[in-house]
Amino acid sequence: MNVDEAMDKLKEKGYKYTRKRYDMLALFSDESRYLAAKDVLEALGDKYSGLSFDTIYRNLSLFSELEILEETELDGEKKFRFSCSTGHHHHHLICLDCGKTREIEKCPMELPLIEEHEFQITGHKFEVYGYCQQCSAQTQQ
Repeated sequence: MNVDEAMDKLKEKGYKYTRKRYDMLALFSDESRYLAAKDVLEALGDKYSGLSFDTIYRNLSLFSELEILEETELDGEKKFRFSCSTGHHHHHLICLDCGKTREIEKCPMELPLIEEHEFQITGHKFEVYGYCQQCSAQTQQ
C-alpha cells in the first residue's frame, strides 16, 4: 500500500482528506521500520506546531483499524508501520534496535500440533524479536 491508496481507503470509509493525515502516512511510507507516536511527533512537530499526542494516537488507531497500518508492542509501547502489500500470509522478524522488519515466509501455526487440540483458529500473530545484521555488528564493536 502507498500513501495515495491509503488516502483513497480513508475517503471510501467516509474520512476527510487532511494534509496532516497525508504527511503522517508519508512518514510511514518512507520508513521500513515500526514507529511510535513520539517518532511521528518528532518528525512532524515543527510543521504542525499544535500537533498533540491525542491527534497522533487517534489517527494511528484509525489507520490501524482500517488496516492501513499494522501495530505491535515493543518495550511496552505501541508501534506502527505500513501494512504489508503482499497478499500472502507471512510473519515478521523485528529488530529491537532500529525497528526494521523482514518477512518470514514459513508459518509456525502450520504445525500438526495445533490440530491435536481440537481448537478452531480464527487468526494469529507471530513476531520474532532480535537484532538485524547491521545493529548486531554495531553492538559488537
